[in-house]
Amino acid sequence: MTQENKCAEADSQRGMVLPFQPLTMSFRNISYYVDVPWELKQQGLSVNKLQLLVNVTGAFRPGLLTALVGISGAGKTTLMDVLAGRKTGGHISGQIYVSGYLKNQETFARISGYCEQNDVHSPCLTVYEALMFSAWLRLPSDINAATKRDFVEEVMELVELNPLKGALVGLPGIDGLSTEQRKRLTIAVELVANPSIVFMDEPTSGLDARAAAIVMRTVRNIVNTGRTIVCTIHQPSIDIFESFDELLLMKRGGKLIYAGPLGTGSHKLIQYFEIRPGYNPAAWILDVTSATEENRLGVDFAEIYRESYLYLQNQELAENLSKPDRNSKFLSFPTKYSQTFFGQFLACLWKQNLSYWRNPQYTAVRFFYTVIISLMFGTMCWKFGDKRETQQDIFNAMGSMYAAVLFIGITNAASVQPVVYVERSVSYRERAVGMYSALPFAFAQVAIEFPYVYVQSLVFFKLFWYIYFMYFTLLYFTFFGMMTIAVTPNHNIAAIVAAPFYMLWNLFSGFMIARMRLPIWWRWYYWANPVSWSLYGLLTSQYGDVNEPLKLADGLHSVPLRQFLKDELGYWFFLGL
Repeated sequence: MTQENKCAEADSQRGMVLPFQPLTMSFRNISYYVDVPWELKQQGLSVNKLQLLVNVTGAFRPGLLTALVGISGAGKTTLMDVLAGRKTGGHISGQIYVSGYLKNQETFARISGYCEQNDVHSPCLTVYEALMFSAWLRLPSDINAATKRDFVEEVMELVELNPLKGALVGLPGIDGLSTEQRKRLTIAVELVANPSIVFMDEPTSGLDARAAAIVMRTVRNIVNTGRTIVCTIHQPSIDIFESFDELLLMKRGGKLIYAGPLGTGSHKLIQYFEIRPGYNPAAWILDVTSATEENRLGVDFAEIYRESYLYLQNQELAENLSKPDRNSKFLSFPTKYSQTFFGQFLACLWKQNLSYWRNPQYTAVRFFYTVIISLMFGTMCWKFGDKRETQQDIFNAMGSMYAAVLFIGITNAASVQPVVYVERSVSYRERAVGMYSALPFAFAQVAIEFPYVYVQSLVFFKLFWYIYFMYFTLLYFTFFGMMTIAVTPNHNIAAIVAAPFYMLWNLFSGFMIARMRLPIWWRWYYWANPVSWSLYGLLTSQYGDVNEPLKLADGLHSVPLRQFLKDELGYWFFLGL
């Protein structure tokens, strides 16, 4: 690193609202194994484990921008995921050190950032709100709100997002930010956590030359603050390639074939891989190190690298960086998350509130169907409750309640699924970087529905009635829709999974077949069915204490209405006594 760069780094760090500790990362003999897929076993592969990384050794240092380069299948993203702690399956061997200390993943999540290739954000937040949400949950709790706001403002200036401060993020390819702006937002969301090490998975993927140049300028700004930045890059242009300081080049099979500096104009790399005049070094190294070229030349570049002086230098560097400085201390935090459980819940609730308020389509659909269905049933079943002379009158009233419960309930369950699906995708990223645990997020999603469903119930009550039971009925249908999204890959599958339950709830509601007429071995599902409890409560609350005579279907006999509900439908009227 030149003296100029060092001065720029020092100036950058002195101007930072929140200081950070520059950290190195070194790794030695990293290997990664996964179980062989069934398809490969069918093709005759006899081994049980597939090795995706083979004894990879290297180091990343502060103030240097490092590129992980290789053709598809070389293992560059796999290596970065292993180092970042994103791989939860398979078997990892080797050692990973952070400033000389063995990496602890819970601690590492608090001092690192990870920019995914797909820019997933809550569409109904503004750029500033998205950054404040990340800062709220990831910066230490002892930092006051004013300092967090100042730091967010500083990060926005660093990544050139100030002109977009109040812009809604929107959905990719539909509205809101452009692809390049979303990429810079992804970087900024990680940067407001004040990390010392940042991983970026193909930050220029899908961008044109101008947009890629803007993103790389942003990345260089971050590097100049003294942070350790690592990027995977696939087929970079010459301008992007020469933005990097160091290169780790991998070949298919997860083997390292170059690890070292690029040099000005890539001259260090060119000294190692002789290049034809006029070629782009980035494209040249990918072409010349391909399996086809290796076979044609009769060489193994991984073996050549292992026998080179550069390999010995990197081994020595990794070994030196695997020992802590005398004055350093092991980084640790008292808790896994920077905020308490309640703090996480409040932050998630704040975001959910903004998302719901700025999504009028979702609310409008529910309220529109509520008004239409309540008007339809209110007029169709006009004064059904006043008629209770015959058995058919009771079944008519029961049928109106049954239909109202199912119609509005299923609408709620279906309409909430796409909304929850979008937020679930965002939550995967946010939980992976240690913003919050699953429970605060789930509680916030549930809590935000209470006021909306309450107002929906008021509308239904005005045009129909029984607000208490309908409120909780609409809630459990809405929560059921949320649950189906939580246990399925997407909202289309969730709709398919939910459909049989609607049929079963319908069948065992107690309207089509009364509980007393169900075979004894099926009655357990009646009690487990939430719709049956809604119908039980609604009918009993209206007729359970009425002792007026009710003419039965045969037209000859009469029984007290209360007794009919008990004997025919199994509905008991009681007040908990």
